[in-house]
Amino acid sequence: MSASSQAPAPVVFVIDDDASVREALADLFASVGLGVETFGSTGDFLRRTTADHPSCLVLDVRLPGLSGLDFQVELSKADVQLPIIFITGHGDIPMTVRAMKAGAVEFLTKPFRDQELLDAVQRGLQLDRARREQQKPVAELQARFKTLTARELEVIKFVSGGLMNKQIAGELGVSEITVKVHRGNAMRKLGAKSLADLVRMTQLLKLDRPD
Repeated sequence: MSASSQAPAPVVFVIDDDASVREALADLFASVGLGVETFGSTGDFLRRTTADHPSCLVLDVRLPGLSGLDFQVELSKADVQLPIIFITGHGDIPMTVRAMKAGAVEFLTKPFRDQELLDAVQRGLQLDRARREQQKPVAELQARFKTLTARELEVIKFVSGGLMNKQIAGELGVSEITVKVHRGNAMRKLGAKSLADLVRMTQLLKLDRPD
């Protein structure tokens, strides 16, 4: 099996309160072999499970309740890094500038050509692929950290804070030997070959020293 056949299939999310628009966009994306999921509101979209594959969002500007532009802000605050292509029947320059400054891939005013939207979606998917590739080492490290016991995690946070084994033992009320065992187990699980390696890992995941 080739690497390309093993790659997760991309999907386009569509949020538009007009059912006919959702259906038309779903047909368009399916016609070029893209997966698609449609939603009538931002609330419906938020109730979905997290995507584990390259994806982007085609988002209507004018929606009931929270507007598309405000939803873009909320996604950013929640650190949801999803490339967004805006579509609207009533766009203007301030809207476009606001959306693009906030990181939108494209802002298309209806009527637009199908190819314009498809090109924008492909750019969005490529951006998401690149982001996922860049974040893969962090995701793998997070998975290794999840194998640590609560005590091992506590010990390495103290280590990354600059405390010696004896000091950590005093903080935790255990023996220095116990600290060494927990520290050694943690480094083995994480694949850390040195103290510097361990500190780099904790900094990468922004782990703070316990209170």
